[in-house]
Amino acid sequence: MVRIGVIGAAGRMGRAACAAIRDTGDLELAVAIVRDVDRAPEFGDVPVAAALDALTDAGVDVAVELTGPATVGDHLSWLLGNDIHAVVGATGLSDTDLHRARTLATTTTANALIVPNFAIGAVLMMEFAAKAAKHLPDVEIVELHHDQKLDAPSGTALRTAEVISQARPTQPRPAPGDERARGRHHAGVPVHSVRLPGLVAHQTVIFGGPGQTLRLQHDALDRSAFMPGILLACRQIHRLTGLHVGLEHVM
Repeated sequence: MVRIGVIGAAGRMGRAACAAIRDTGDLELAVAIVRDVDRAPEFGDVPVAAALDALTDAGVDVAVELTGPATVGDHLSWLLGNDIHAVVGATGLSDTDLHRARTLATTTTANALIVPNFAIGAVLMMEFAAKAAKHLPDVEIVELHHDQKLDAPSGTALRTAEVISQARPTQPRPAPGDERARGRHHAGVPVHSVRLPGLVAHQTVIFGGPGQTLRLQHDALDRSAFMPGILLACRQIHRLTGLHVGLEHVM
């Protein structure tokens, strides 16, 4: 049994992840880390704590980090420093956070997997986008999420832009018009963010060429879409070495 700790267990993704882990036969939810123990939901007989030290006390092998931009960087460094494999689903890691984590990953037995999107379909969408970008370099991304999401653009959109930038042979000239209306440019790709109640997680990658367009779209209609990816990462992270970005590294 692989012992798992979930950081951010009281959030919507955290609660779903805890339930998914408990439903497996080969993973054990060893501890749930929450910000406020007094307001934490019930996790059955699983210990609940606020301090990360509870992860080492529980003998956790893998920690799933699902908090937010304000805490994810420090949590990732703490996990690597304490030889605990880190599966990071929270977005908002800065370049400084990543540099510090990459350095730590060379001095520890623990691995880290940064996952912009745990949905298998979203990973395939990025893979298809990279292939399309080789032939249709003009592209924009529209990402839509629920109105409680803390960051914009989403980690998935930023990662998709990076994958496209690496794959396309040329950088298109910017389109005319007010740059403020053209979305945030990341890796040379315009990214448009929408935040509305009723949405979960959606992304469309729109390619344009002479006389044609191509749209790649992924819709996560429920948080259950992310659970197979979380479980896969927990099961396979020990096979990696160091720090990696993207679920494709364990697929």
